[in-house]
Amino acid sequence: MSIQQGLTPRMRPLPARKSATLSVLDVGTSKIVCLVAELLPIEASDLLPGRTHLARVIGIGHQRSMGLKGGAVVDLEAAENAIRQAVHAAERMAKVEIRSVIVNLTGGRLGSTHFEANVGVRGGPVGPSDLHRVLEAASRHGVPPNRTVLHALPTGYRLDAQTGITDPAGMVGESLGVDLHVVTGEAAAARNLMLAVERCHLGIEAVISTPYASGLSALADDEAEMGCAVVDLGGGTTSVGVFAGGHLVHVDALAVGGHHVTMDIARGLTTRVATAERLKTLHGSCMASASDERDMLAVPQVDEDERDVQNHLPKSHLVRIIRPRVEEILELVRDRLRGAGFAAQAGRRVILTGGGSQLVGLPETARRILEGQVRVGRPLGIKGLPDAAKGPAFSAAVGLLVYPQVAHVEHFEPRAGGIFASTGTDGYLSRVGRWFRESF
Repeated sequence: MSIQQGLTPRMRPLPARKSATLSVLDVGTSKIVCLVAELLPIEASDLLPGRTHLARVIGIGHQRSMGLKGGAVVDLEAAENAIRQAVHAAERMAKVEIRSVIVNLTGGRLGSTHFEANVGVRGGPVGPSDLHRVLEAASRHGVPPNRTVLHALPTGYRLDAQTGITDPAGMVGESLGVDLHVVTGEAAAARNLMLAVERCHLGIEAVISTPYASGLSALADDEAEMGCAVVDLGGGTTSVGVFAGGHLVHVDALAVGGHHVTMDIARGLTTRVATAERLKTLHGSCMASASDERDMLAVPQVDEDERDVQNHLPKSHLVRIIRPRVEEILELVRDRLRGAGFAAQAGRRVILTGGGSQLVGLPETARRILEGQVRVGRPLGIKGLPDAAKGPAFSAAVGLLVYPQVAHVEHFEPRAGGIFASTGTDGYLSRVGRWFRESF
């Protein structure tokens, strides 16, 4: 399968000077979020490079996730019902009908491959046809039939002996080369995710990898330029995106996340999963403190007759259960980055995001294990989010709103039709097609 023939749809880039209304769907293992936003053109901002529009949320719906495990759909009907409820809530708030969405893929063993290609320049300065030919040459590399391409991102050009060129257009040389970063996921995981969304009578505009979306949302200033790793700690997965030179250069994902911490607590304290989740959220920490032995927690435990019996345990018990699992997740991230050769490009700068990053003591633990500067990343440059949705758990959802502003850097043939509804940006032919669908 060549890179152009990916399973997932490709979207047209967002015109820089036009507004649009956009709907996105963040399908995670622990929650499903649907956002409807107006994208309004803005002047180029120094704070958030690459953004052409300001997103203003006009509708939000979030729902406990059902039918997903490790970021992948395992029960189609349950996943469909949860998606439907999140979408309906966003539609009611925004007072619009959602027809299509941008969706993210977290499961499906995300991975990166790098291809390079060289072509001769046909006399004179480098023109659009030369750029197209070198990208076509890089795209001829195949990916295995059980994988699907999510992103194809040029990360740098070469002209003769000169490397690290951002845009070679107009420059003079004999040989033009490109490095292409291709992000892939399991075709079955992508297909089942798309099927769950399509069963809700929604079109899919694009499927984005979660670590890319989280990075688009949470990175500020020159972090992507200097080099950093965005670690998205979700419920069923932990995904990593490495950015360097302003580009996404590496992606990885582990099928372990916050839900595994909850299950450890439920087993370790012999309590129900719902109780374990509440204890983790309210009292959980991965760092011991002097008062842990004195602070007593009421833990309902199930006896032989299925009745809840109150048991009081010191908080230190809870910390001793949480800490090893959190350390294991961070050590896996560290080892994966080292194994792939991207630890150096992460620039010793780590941005933690996703719902799991809110655990007390996590930044300090990450600093010790990942040996770098660590901060918690929240969604940036967006208006209209309720306070409850301004935290790191909503980074991926907001990143899906940013994606259309950077879609133009990907090397794909865009499909006909468009995402942009009722704001003067969708084409005449797509309006005629919609009229046909609705009338007959």
